[in-house]
Amino acid sequence: MRQVPHFLIIGRGRLARHLTHYFSLLQFSYRVWHRGMSIQLLQQHLHESTHVLLAIRDDAIDAFYQDHLQHIHIIPVHFSGSTVNKVIYGAHPLMTFHDKLYDLARYQSIPFIVDDHAPDFSSLLPGLPNIHVRLSSEKKAKYHALCVLSGNFSCLLWQKLFDTFSNEFNIPSSFAHPYLMQQIQNLLLHPQSALTGPLVRQDHSTIENNLKALEGDPFQLIYKSFVDCYQQSIRED
Repeated sequence: MRQVPHFLIIGRGRLARHLTHYFSLLQFSYRVWHRGMSIQLLQQHLHESTHVLLAIRDDAIDAFYQDHLQHIHIIPVHFSGSTVNKVIYGAHPLMTFHDKLYDLARYQSIPFIVDDHAPDFSSLLPGLPNIHVRLSSEKKAKYHALCVLSGNFSCLLWQKLFDTFSNEFNIPSSFAHPYLMQQIQNLLLHPQSALTGPLVRQDHSTIENNLKALEGDPFQLIYKSFVDCYQQSIRED
């Protein structure tokens, strides 16, 4: 008879809270431990668990394994998009996690990117219905860098626009929401032709005016770097 999995979730940050909520919705058996709790409780939970899920900072993963897991028989899983560890298996959820918790359908839609040396997904995270794919260790750092570029860094750009609209132009930030939503739709439906504006038109006078308008603003460097990056990419094509 197959063993019933009992998960131990380590951490109390955003990812840990989302994992516990997801597991509660799925009615999984799990426990939670974080550094504010006793080591005795951790040892008890480890004794009762089949899987330990490390929802902690990347730079704490290896130390936690060395201090608490290396001499016990338990399946260790971490969720870092960049960390590679031969004895701790990575399963990165390709999603951004907000303070607000999600519904079951949203959690079930999250793809997992799994280390190529990890066991089958059904053994790694038994019971999770999420789609998943394996990625070789040597490509993982670039994979995560692209995730940060597209998700985290684009967030900075939209935050800049919303903040400037509200505080400098006296324009409600909500006025930009249709623009944002249409950009998302264009990217999803027509990714190859979604880019518009002066870069595509090669409108150099507009680009120069934009750069001049951003004089003294640190985002001028970002604008200029995107121009340089785009010009290099079209030369390579």
